[in-house]
Amino acid sequence: MGSTTDKIKGTANEAMGKAKQGVGEATGSERLKGEGAVQEVKGKGQKAMGDAKDAAKDAVDRAAAAAKRATE
Repeated sequence: MGSTTDKIKGTANEAMGKAKQGVGEATGSERLKGEGAVQEVKGKGQKAMGDAKDAAKDAVDRAAAAAKRATE
């Protein structure tokens, strides 16, 4: 998956997780609150993975540019 895809899925999972927690809170369902918390954490992880992929790509791009300048 690309970094953008990770971030989009992460944002969606975070929002769905928060919604499940809200429904669980409103209905008194511990199961829904738990599922929502897990899904929210999963979303945060996905967003972090997207950020890490972006940072790695930027580092590689900078290194490649530096190497190209060094050979010119």
